[in-house]
Amino acid sequence: MIDFFNANQVLVQATLSGLVLALSIQVPLRMGVFSFAGAGSYGLGGYAAALLVIHLNLNALEAIGLTIVITAFVGLLLGLVISRLNGLYLAMATVAFDLIISVVAINGGTFTGESTGLYGVIVDFTTTTMFIMTVVAVLLVALSERGRTGRRTQAVRDDQQLAASAGVNVRRYRLMAFVVGGALGGLGGAMNVMVRTTIGPLDIGFGLVVLALTMIIVGGTMSWKGAVLGAIIFTWLPHFLDFIGQWQTLVYGVIVALAAIFLPRGIHGVIVDIIRWVQRRRRGTLDKPAPDPSGDPEPEQLLPPSGTSSISPSAPQQPIRGSVARSLLARGAKS
Repeated sequence: MIDFFNANQVLVQATLSGLVLALSIQVPLRMGVFSFAGAGSYGLGGYAAALLVIHLNLNALEAIGLTIVITAFVGLLLGLVISRLNGLYLAMATVAFDLIISVVAINGGTFTGESTGLYGVIVDFTTTTMFIMTVVAVLLVALSERGRTGRRTQAVRDDQQLAASAGVNVRRYRLMAFVVGGALGGLGGAMNVMVRTTIGPLDIGFGLVVLALTMIIVGGTMSWKGAVLGAIIFTWLPHFLDFIGQWQTLVYGVIVALAAIFLPRGIHGVIVDIIRWVQRRRRGTLDKPAPDPSGDPEPEQLLPPSGTSSISPSAPQQPIRGSVARSLLARGAKS
């Protein structure tokens, strides 16, 4: 197993950074906020971390921590400006934010490296550290889906007016979606540049939005588990499709299209449905009547009326199981 991870270390790192990127968009969507600003925060975080290391000589953890603060603050400012938008208008505004980051990176002169990007981000940052930071981020997102926060988040997503009438501060939660999405995007971009030691305009932009949406839509949008599944599948899928050569892109697109059509709730949604179906089957089995303690497989019988029977003719006939019925009938025949 260790040899496998060592041989595929680049793919492991791409999976971890892709997972955090997917979470940066999945969290706002789970709150009912159609924001794709996490992709722009990913690019901003990558450039910010690289500049902090190159110009201020910060170590990896210091650069990543400061980057998270910067991208979270930018997310807050963005939320204050456009949080009143909804639906398609909000999505278009956040996509514009992503494109602005790309334009600034290309036209930033020597500060951003223009079209060639920044190189030489050499720090002591291992895949193990990257894995630990990703696990911490996933755990925090998972906790936000539980308890009172999870219930309020669901209420804001399903019906904002009803949530507000129940005392939920809808605006606060919408702003929180931008802040959390910005922080996660900045974390993903910073970790990516730390392990790759370089970043350029081709590494950011609208392509990140498509990648993240593919991961969470096919994996499942309503839970962090869907983001995990999507990140693993769509990071490793191109690697396993190498054997088909030039048809790789076509097959990849067909798989994504089929998954989107036949798995509208994502892979995680299908798994949840299967688990619930199995649980219902088990409960149905437990609700069935217990077998006859005597072990007699004969069906229940009604005691036939008899003039010598001790049972009153006016009394309703009760079902009596096989062995008991035979003994009573034998006594009636002898009499």
